[in-house]
Amino acid sequence: MFWRCDKKRDSTLQHISTLVTKGELTPPAALASLRQTTDPWDTTADTNFNILQQALAQLDCLVGLSDVKQLVYEIKALVEIQHRRTKEGLTNEPPVLHMIFKGNPGSGKTTVARILGNILKGLGVLSKGHLIEVERADLVGEYIGHTALKTREQVKRALGGILFVDEAYSLARGGNKDFGKESIDCLVKLMEDNRDDLVLILAGYRDEMDYFLRTNPGLRSRFPIQIDFPDYSLKQLLDIANVFLLERDYCLSAAAREELCLQLRLAQSLQHSGNARLVRNLIERAIRRQALRLAGNRHLTRKELMLIEPIDLKGGSAA
Repeated sequence: MFWRCDKKRDSTLQHISTLVTKGELTPPAALASLRQTTDPWDTTADTNFNILQQALAQLDCLVGLSDVKQLVYEIKALVEIQHRRTKEGLTNEPPVLHMIFKGNPGSGKTTVARILGNILKGLGVLSKGHLIEVERADLVGEYIGHTALKTREQVKRALGGILFVDEAYSLARGGNKDFGKESIDCLVKLMEDNRDDLVLILAGYRDEMDYFLRTNPGLRSRFPIQIDFPDYSLKQLLDIANVFLLERDYCLSAAAREELCLQLRLAQSLQHSGNARLVRNLIERAIRRQALRLAGNRHLTRKELMLIEPIDLKGGSAA
C-alpha cells in the first residue's frame, strides 16, 4: 500500500523501449506486446502524474519558504527512491511522514499542508490526498469516552489524506487529568494503525510546540519531520499582496503601495503580525472600500476599476 499508483504501464513502456533500442524487439512486435500488457482504460497513473505536477507547480509559486520547499522536495525524492529500491528487491521501509509544523499564523502552514496532500496523492502514498483541519474542540469531548469517539471520527474523515491539528499544544494544556491527553493517546494509536494511508500534522506557534514536545518526549520520535515556517519579510509580504491583486485583476497605485508598506512595517513591529493572512485581509478590505468609493460613478475606465488608491487602504485594522 506504500506505493499506491500503478506504475506497471510506465515500467512496461521503458522495458519495451529498451528492447527496441537494442534491436531485440521489432517495432511491430513491440506494439503487439503493448496491446497485451497495457490496460487502455487505466488512467490512474496519468491522473496521479497530473495531480503531482499541479501540486509541485503550486508549491513553486508560493512566495518565500525556500527551506520548506526544499524539505518537501526531499520527501518527494525519498518516496520515489524507496519505490525504485523496492523494484530492485532492496531493503525498503516506508518512510514515516507524520510532521510538526512550527510557525506564526499566516506563515503558510495550512497552505503547504494542502499542497503536500496532493503531492503525496500524486506519488501514490495517499489514496485521496485531502486535508482535514481540526483544533482542540473538534477532538476533545466533555466526558469520559467522548474524546476518543470524537478523535476517531476526525481520523476517519482524514483517512487517505492529511489530518492537520492546529494549535496542537492546546491538547496538553490541562495536565494529565485533562481530556486532551486522551486525545493525544488516541491520535498516536490511530496514526500507527493507519500509517499506510494517513499523515498526521501537528501545527502551532514555534515556542508552544517546542514546549509541547519537551513535555511529551514520546511524541518527538513519532514525528521525525519538523518544519519551521519563518515570518515573511516586508518584500515577501508585498509580493504576496501583488499575487492576491493580480488574481483579482487589481493593482496598487504608487502611493497605495507606499501606504501598504507603512501598514505592513507597523504590523511587523507586533509579536504576531498575521503575515500572509494580514495581507489578504488588507487587500480584501481595500477592494471593498474601492467599490464603495466608485459605486456612484457611472463612467469608469478599465484602469479606474482596477486601481487601488491610498484612501482604500487607510483607517481601521484588518487583523
